Amino acid sequence: MTTIPLSKKIPHGKLPARYLKELRTHLGTKTPGNGDRAQGMGRAALAEGLEVLDMALMHEHAMAVLATSFDFVGTLSDSIPRAGFFFTQALIPVEAAQRATRTTNRLLRQRNETLRLHTAALAKGNRRLEREITRRKTGEAVILKGKAQYQTLFLESQTMQRKLRQLTRQIISAQEDERKEISRELHDEVVQTLVGINVQLSALSKGASVGLSHLRSKIASTQRLVEHSVNEVHRFARELRPAVLDDLGLIPALLAYGKSLAVRKKIKIRLTAFGGVEALGSTERTVLFRVAQEALTNVVRHAQATRIEIVISKIPGAIRMEISDDGKSFQVAQVLQAKNHKRLGLVGMRERIEMVGGTLTLSSAPGTGTQVRAEIPFNPEKKP
Repeated sequence: MTTIPLSKKIPHGKLPARYLKELRTHLGTKTPGNGDRAQGMGRAALAEGLEVLDMALMHEHAMAVLATSFDFVGTLSDSIPRAGFFFTQALIPVEAAQRATRTTNRLLRQRNETLRLHTAALAKGNRRLEREITRRKTGEAVILKGKAQYQTLFLESQTMQRKLRQLTRQIISAQEDERKEISRELHDEVVQTLVGINVQLSALSKGASVGLSHLRSKIASTQRLVEHSVNEVHRFARELRPAVLDDLGLIPALLAYGKSLAVRKKIKIRLTAFGGVEALGSTERTVLFRVAQEALTNVVRHAQATRIEIVISKIPGAIRMEISDDGKSFQVAQVLQAKNHKRLGLVGMRERIEMVGGTLTLSSAPGTGTQVRAEIPFNPEKKP
């Protein structure tokens, strides 16, 4: 048997011998070529991981071995074409697998490129997200800083409000002391002076002769003016600081003030009071009187009312004073927000009440007039 040298080694294992056997059987069969055997060999070679070159080496080895048994060089022999048919049929499964591999590789490359683009887009999105996170963190830091500044300003504002309230109360107290001093001066100095003038004019009138009738007429006129001045000074002094408030108490002072106001303004004023209110301290009684005075003044100036009712009663832990009228209503919130003299009077009332730890409530509605309610703490058992 002749041995043909090969340029490369054939694959190891049983497959070369099997290929040789199958090729010999194919060449020895005179029937038309059937590719099933050859394709079976191709599938077997593919299962063992062989490639086209490996198949070529096995076919070359098999042809060399079979050269002695078959006439591959004869002009009338069909062995060479039949061997070529077998080899090409054996390559069909391998070629099909390679085509599938090439397709898979192409798809894999396409998917890798898509993945690369998606990765790049994701990286870009991550960078943008990092910038946004940084921006938001910076914004949060600014917000926290602004919040701290706002808190500082708020605390400063509260401090200023407390100082302003304290100053307002000091002004109110000083104003009350000043009114008391002015009232005393009017009583002790001005009124006494006017009374003295009136007495002297009266004596002069009685001592004048009958022929001086014109002089007596002038003196009488002057006396009337002095009497009117005395009455006005008395009223002014009572409004500044009624002596009856200090001498007799809150209820007599409110009665006297309400009676004078009712006569002058032609309005009905009714007072119902809890007698124990006189157990309040001087400051608290003065506050209630000033609130009532301001409320009554507002009614006669703006409400066009015909009736006013003042009720002072005792409630658990407090004294309540309610002042109601049947006059025109007004928008309480709007007036409190306005910057005018009306608002100043209402603010003064509230400041006076809060100065002694109380509360002031205003309500007004069409058909019901206006109600002012003041409440201040009252516990006579704890008083020293």
